Amino acid sequence: MLNNTQYKNSEEFVLRIIPSITMGEDKDSKDDVEGNVKLAVKPKTKTPPLYRVLMMNDDYTPMEFVIEVLEKFFQKNREEATQIMLHVHQRGVGVCGVYAYDLAETKAMQVMNYARKYEHPLQVQLEKE
Repeated sequence: MLNNTQYKNSEEFVLRIIPSITMGEDKDSKDDVEGNVKLAVKPKTKTPPLYRVLMMNDDYTPMEFVIEVLEKFFQKNREEATQIMLHVHQRGVGVCGVYAYDLAETKAMQVMNYARKYEHPLQVQLEKE
């Protein structure tokens, strides 16, 4: 309740209350200066780590099937797919592509499932770049 002796009229009361309501303090702010606008600082996002999808050579999977897999799952043209397939055949391992972990894992699983469907022992692995 208001004490009438403290406030002689309602205008004085309103004038004392309104500034504290309309210019409320930011409780997190330590600035005493009125009218400052704080800008939110956006955190810098880090790029996700990349993973290589590696294809392993084996003695049973036909070369044409490997080319088909590279074209179908890694969007390689015929020439690129052939070069990768020959690299895998000659060196034992080759890079099919470099992706974020989720995408690399998905592509590896798709390739493995596709190879199993056609009864080929084709193997792919992920390696952090």
